[in-house]
Amino acid sequence: MNLALIGYGEVGRILAEDLRAAGHAVRAFDVKLQSHAAPALRAHARAHGVALADSHANAVRQAELVVSAVTASQTVAAAQACAAGLLEGSFFLDLNSASPGAKIEAAEHVDRGGGHYVEGAVMTAVPPHRIEVPLLVGGPHAGAVMPLLQDLGFSAKVASGRLGVASATKMCRSVMIKGLEAMVLESFTAARHYGVEEELLASLRETFPGLDWEKQASYFFQRVIEHGRRRAEELREAAVTVRAAGLASWSASATAERQAWVSALADEGVFGPRGVPTFARSPDWRIEADRILEHGRVSEEG
Repeated sequence: MNLALIGYGEVGRILAEDLRAAGHAVRAFDVKLQSHAAPALRAHARAHGVALADSHANAVRQAELVVSAVTASQTVAAAQACAAGLLEGSFFLDLNSASPGAKIEAAEHVDRGGGHYVEGAVMTAVPPHRIEVPLLVGGPHAGAVMPLLQDLGFSAKVASGRLGVASATKMCRSVMIKGLEAMVLESFTAARHYGVEEELLASLRETFPGLDWEKQASYFFQRVIEHGRRRAEELREAAVTVRAAGLASWSASATAERQAWVSALADEGVFGPRGVPTFARSPDWRIEADRILEHGRVSEEG
């Protein structure tokens, strides 16, 4: 089968590896192919037999299924850029963490290009599950694409025949999960400053005995450090979703700012070499908290 990946970041590369291992032809495009990240992306593509295209439209021309896995802010732009090259009747699976409104707008571009838009919502972290990550799909073509997704190895379930339901589910979950990440990072780093981290951990273990707070905190710190920018974009889309429901988006908006702030520290080299997208991945969250306390003491109000 001819497949196209729009976005060759963490998710795109994982899907490329699994789809190529199953014998499918994969062509990919990422705007970062014109950036300093290009050599690493090209090396990965060569290693796994993935063809790289020079534009969105050229990536999708022969594809029976297009998977869009870009950052949230690029959801609509990616769909629009792909529309001119879509095969008539091909499926366009949009996995991006965007608001229902953005998904509906993206669908309009795909439909005008002759494709069949399918809303997708990835419901947990991709790396542990890879292509089998739990996935909600929605929209008028969700039922039709299910046999294809199952044959490819996706673990998909139809959320609704109506666009927006799957993404609303994802966005509401994101307020909770990404908010918890931000709260743990803020709480644990402040506790480290005051020297009360052990007391904090003891209290949390008593209140939530089923969680390994040491392990969970280290995981949260590393995910925010490595993917804070992407998470901030996702939370801004979640804030749009919350406001569309008639609520002030206090939690989602604040979480976006915390995630973006940590990402900015990463860009400055606080957690590793400046501009190098690799981090310590310390098994101890305290190491990263100390780095924040040492280098990140800036006024967040400007």
